[in-house]
Amino acid sequence: MLLLAKGYIVTTGPQLDNILERGAFVDVEEIRAVTQAVAPSQAPTVAAPPNLFDLWNQTSEILRVLLNPPQRPPDILAQLDAFAARLVVLVDYNVNIAIYRAVRQENAHNFYYGYTHSVHTAVLCILLARRLGWAQGRMMSLVRAALTMNMSILELQGKMAVQDVPMKDSQRAEIRRHPQTAVELLQKLGVTDSDWLQAIAQHHEHPEGTGYPTGCKEMSEMAAALRVTDILMAKISPRALRAALTPQEAIRHLYKEDMGGALSTAIVKEFGIYPPGDFVKLASGELGVVVERTANAKAPIVAAITDAAGKAIIHTVRHDTAQPEFAIVSMCSGADRAMLKRLLPERLYGFSVVAPARPATSPPPWAR
Repeated sequence: MLLLAKGYIVTTGPQLDNILERGAFVDVEEIRAVTQAVAPSQAPTVAAPPNLFDLWNQTSEILRVLLNPPQRPPDILAQLDAFAARLVVLVDYNVNIAIYRAVRQENAHNFYYGYTHSVHTAVLCILLARRLGWAQGRMMSLVRAALTMNMSILELQGKMAVQDVPMKDSQRAEIRRHPQTAVELLQKLGVTDSDWLQAIAQHHEHPEGTGYPTGCKEMSEMAAALRVTDILMAKISPRALRAALTPQEAIRHLYKEDMGGALSTAIVKEFGIYPPGDFVKLASGELGVVVERTANAKAPIVAAITDAAGKAIIHTVRHDTAQPEFAIVSMCSGADRAMLKRLLPERLYGFSVVAPARPATSPPPWAR
């Protein structure tokens, strides 16, 4: 029975489920017999097309290789530019998935905290800069700053993310001087972009003079943007010593501190009230995960993963929460959240196997 035309690509989870239900299977012994009958020189070589989630999962390791001194490539600035451009391409391919990854971090490896935090902050910087109408060049300076703001403490951040005791004095001292240390490292590597360097130097300063390392009260707009994105991503990221705040709690803190300013307002508009990745309960009784933003910040698209009785279901069903019968009634917490540990993003978004377009600049080997 013909199920698909030759060359057809399965791109969504529901498509795959339907095909399996209709009998898309083959006997493993039959496959083994055919494979053994083909001479090695005749055996076809099939390269699996890249999965969007795999591309995102590679970003932390790529950044680690780029920024770690023992492995740092001689053309670090060119490769960093290509990496920043690649992030923009990944965001543009599906912005909802980009936000989902930042919000859903149950399975994150704390050892990579410094690198994943930098990537997630860079993603939020892309969204924020675009919402504010910044020019492309200025946005890219902010993205590069997000990727390199902690380059002198990336390994320390990983250690602190897993330690179950409060910050030590030696760690605190290193943290407080890292903005200036990062600036000095970048200058040695040849960075001359003053916006990039100033944003890093001031991203832990505060308008009231209570920040560090200098306690200055005057911050550049780019430094202020980097500061709020850095803080928001830190608040919603879990660590051994504390649980992550929900996006709603983190944004509420930010909005209060910023007094409803342009930066916090822009982030609210980008994330929405319920950003992709939020685990919610619907008026129907179903539990689901927000997967897509809509024009209505209070009514995103939700993929239900249980029935009305809270029992896990096989087939993910999407609901428009603008409809009263599927309206969001509460956030899920406690025991219900345990099921998210086993939830693959492909279950919610399907299998994105179309490779994103390359950035305009020639990418390094790891981005090809």
